[in-house]
Amino acid sequence: MSNEMQMLLGLFLGIAVMIILVMKTKTHTFIALLLAALICGLVGKMTPDAAINAIQDGFGSTLKSTGIIIGLGVMMGGILEKTGAAERLAYTFIKLIGKGKEEWALGITGWIVSIPVFADSAVVIFAPLCKALSRVTGKSVIGLALALACGLQCTHAMVPPTPGPLTAAGMMGVDVGQMILAGAALSIPIFIAAILYAKWIGTKIYQIPHTDGTYDRKEFKKEYIKTMDQLDQIMNAKELPGLWNSLSPIVVPLILIFCKTGISLTSIESGLLYEVVSLFGSPIVALAIGTTLAVYGLGAKMDQKTIINIMNESIKDTGIIMLITGAGGSLGNVVKVSGVGDVLGNMVVSWPIPAILIPVIIAALMRIALGSATVAITTAASLTAPLIPVLGISPVLLAQASCIGAIAFGYFNDSGFWVFNGMFGLTEMKDQLKCKTAVSMVMAGVGVVELVILQMILY
Repeated sequence: MSNEMQMLLGLFLGIAVMIILVMKTKTHTFIALLLAALICGLVGKMTPDAAINAIQDGFGSTLKSTGIIIGLGVMMGGILEKTGAAERLAYTFIKLIGKGKEEWALGITGWIVSIPVFADSAVVIFAPLCKALSRVTGKSVIGLALALACGLQCTHAMVPPTPGPLTAAGMMGVDVGQMILAGAALSIPIFIAAILYAKWIGTKIYQIPHTDGTYDRKEFKKEYIKTMDQLDQIMNAKELPGLWNSLSPIVVPLILIFCKTGISLTSIESGLLYEVVSLFGSPIVALAIGTTLAVYGLGAKMDQKTIINIMNESIKDTGIIMLITGAGGSLGNVVKVSGVGDVLGNMVVSWPIPAILIPVIIAALMRIALGSATVAITTAASLTAPLIPVLGISPVLLAQASCIGAIAFGYFNDSGFWVFNGMFGLTEMKDQLKCKTAVSMVMAGVGVVELVILQMILY
């Protein structure tokens, strides 16, 4: 057996063992992920020391970017939920957009927000709103949250200045403005299909969150959905905090992060203004400010012990989210270090397939192997860029093909997969696959159809 085939065998064997352990045994998902990473490395001809180091490095690098954000986000979310601020936001949201349009509104919010804000951070920031909307409307939190996540994924993967599409544009010599227009236009059909799927899955996985962190799971019935009159009665009977105090912990961090993204697009690269905006616009500092606003705005009338207890209770359940998220990063890093990604990419370039599908398949395989959409886009673009003169297809279209392929296969080695599952109480693997994994395939499938049609029309 060649080295390349052994690497691929290690990847598939590791994932297969993990699925069997999680679905058929009492093994915890965290342990199963670590075992999958170890099997992948050892079968892929890594030494034991190298495999262990890759697992540790992947775990640490993943939590380095997500751990603090998750911790701050859930503390802020706990205050928003316990004080009634999340319900105030939910009710205001419904009044503005109209009853029954919550999935579309959340999806559009995600589509806009993810242009400057890292998608995983945005899921954490908006989790309290999704949960409150679920409690207030009677709709499943899974459908609402998935709609938000799909909107986030569209622009995160397709529209600069997020790192993936920006890098693809640079590698293929595409004007950033053209990349933004192309990504935004191609994302619209993908977005529509994703929201329709999210609305459907909300009736199949009907789950309503309680303020104590538990979930009520049952079979969906139409009568569970509340009318506008019922909502008015519920809200009028409660003493809820003011709109600004409820809104500021979410809006202020978003504005700060927007400002950092904005200044990065200018010619300003140093000086006091740049340093200040970069500091306060970093997600960690911005969320810390948001949590502080929640403490002193919403918790102004509470004593110190009460507000600390709320934050402590909120953060108790995040330990396992962080462990599983980090283990997913370990699996992705083992695959990266072992060289499986390079094997997959070089293999696809030699296949006799339609030209437009080359970057799509490379990116999709990279997403399977490495978990990161950004890395998948970068790898696909780097391997496809030298082929542009031969393929005879617009670099803009090839760059977007790299992005669309990277949307597919959101699953076990993707940190966003575990952040979503942990934040919204998805514990069964079959449900996890029906949500983030299935909708990623729907989105990528629609994108592939768009690309094939455009190639047929233009070439």
